Amino acid sequence: MTAHAEAPAIPTATTPQRTAAGRVRKRLTSRWASAASLIIALLWTVPTFGLFISSIRPEDEIKSNGWWNFFAKPQFTLDNYQEVLFGTSSSSGRLAGFFINSLVITIPSVLFPLAFCALAAYALAWTKFRGRDWVYIGIFALQIVPLQMALVPLLQFFSSTFDLEGTASFAQVWFAHTAFAIPLGTFLLHNFMAELPGDVIEAARVDGAGHARIFRQVVLPLIVPALASFGIFQFLWVWNDLLVALVFSSGSDVRPLTVRLAELAGTRGNEWQRLTSGAFVSIVIPLIVFLSLQRFFVRGLLAGSVKG
Repeated sequence: MTAHAEAPAIPTATTPQRTAAGRVRKRLTSRWASAASLIIALLWTVPTFGLFISSIRPEDEIKSNGWWNFFAKPQFTLDNYQEVLFGTSSSSGRLAGFFINSLVITIPSVLFPLAFCALAAYALAWTKFRGRDWVYIGIFALQIVPLQMALVPLLQFFSSTFDLEGTASFAQVWFAHTAFAIPLGTFLLHNFMAELPGDVIEAARVDGAGHARIFRQVVLPLIVPALASFGIFQFLWVWNDLLVALVFSSGSDVRPLTVRLAELAGTRGNEWQRLTSGAFVSIVIPLIVFLSLQRFFVRGLLAGSVKG
């Protein structure tokens, strides 16, 4: 009877990678990693929670003791929000109008870059034209140009070319945010689109679909996570922007929420009840946007980073 020796396992190129990935996954899902994540999340949330508690406390309580005393002596009021949103005096904030301005500025400043960057990324990833690689390199290089270097030339361009006054100044802010977002947005979406299966694109071309139909019916449904991730980043950048708003929102009727909050902090720095409620008003919309799109956020960040 002949004994058959067991054939030795043949090592493959994927075995070390799978082992390394398994070790990393095991470490990230361990109890210590979970405990560390909870501690970091708690430390990150405490200041926001304290800001919210301070915003619903009476003025004398805010100025006399810390927000943690609210649990020992609870006192609740919405007068701070009423005053900061709809107050009659100029020093009260009157943030309701500035809140609307921020929405009017932010929504187009997110939609325009998403549309332009998606089209540009598709052209760079799936169409062939002379100088395509140089165009991509140029777009990538624009990311290292400091934002401050372009503010004055862009403002001079607006002043010499257009006569935008009053509500028309919204166009200046839209144009500025769109121009500053296109390099990074095109770079991110291009990297995502370049990882799409080429067989799917070729099959659509064989069926007679042109670039417009391929982009609309094939590519767009596949890049939703990337669009959501870039949209969240762009929304947060524009909503929290102060520099571009100060430069291009010259009219008092088009200033966003951040400009008014900066004025309150500079001129009424001792009015904590207004600053806390105003600050919490400014973060409500970003929180809603992030929480509603968070299921796409991580997928969009990780897509294309690891293959296999």
